[in-house]
Amino acid sequence: MVHGRFQAAATIRAASIGLRFRAMVPPLLSIVVLVGSATPAFADGETTSRAAAANAGFFDLLRTGGFVGGLIFALSLSMVYLIVEHLLSIRRGSLIPSDLAEAVHQYLSERKIEDAKQQCSLQPCFLSNVLASGLSVIELGYQDVEKSMEDTATEQAARMFRKIEYLHLIGTLAPMLGLLGTVWGMITAFMEFEAKANPAVSELAPGIYRALVTTMLGLTVAVPAFASFAIFRNRIDELVAEASLTAEHVFADFRRDQARRERGRTKQERSPDPPPRMPSVALERGAQT
Repeated sequence: MVHGRFQAAATIRAASIGLRFRAMVPPLLSIVVLVGSATPAFADGETTSRAAAANAGFFDLLRTGGFVGGLIFALSLSMVYLIVEHLLSIRRGSLIPSDLAEAVHQYLSERKIEDAKQQCSLQPCFLSNVLASGLSVIELGYQDVEKSMEDTATEQAARMFRKIEYLHLIGTLAPMLGLLGTVWGMITAFMEFEAKANPAVSELAPGIYRALVTTMLGLTVAVPAFASFAIFRNRIDELVAEASLTAEHVFADFRRDQARRERGRTKQERSPDPPPRMPSVALERGAQT
């Protein structure tokens, strides 16, 4: 029965792989645009020409952003690393191995608790940690097993959420750094009014477009960072719920056996004692009387 449920769940998981892959396309495309594109943009203020402006690309804009642009670029590299790492670690095959649940369930059916614990230690993952916590208190009953697995699942989920929080942090810092560069560039541009009574527009333009470049760089990093954070957060929620449900299915037979034994003990305790039998001698005396 449980084996059939595992097969049905595997079928559903296989059908959803395509949908999950398409869900990851937007942030990946944003990363590609961030790292490898050469979008025509602003011209260098000191070599003002339209041809130069048309040939200016991403790394030209990065150099234009100066120190703040370098910080934003470092954040973008960190974001790419985190996304790739999460794509490899936060996936169903890594968190919920398909053969682990069936193996542990088989050992439980055969009352081989130590073998089930060893199986969990051989495949360290989210599901194995949850099952191992339940197996460690199995002699106390299913209620303690369920409580232990819930606590472990909550702890493991919190650890994964803390990992993806760095993407949220990058998405917050990048536009703030871009705003810092913009404010600094505007200050530099308007300082021309202090140095010169009536500066030309061409003298103000370099500082202004340098200021806007940092804002663009910050937003370019923030958008895929926030999108990836939302996708990974939803994936963690779903995988944690699926792992908890799988763990409950593994202990389903153990729960039924325990409930059956408890009902048997309850019936024995509630069954009335048979009436005492009178000795045969007393019965004969009563008849003679």
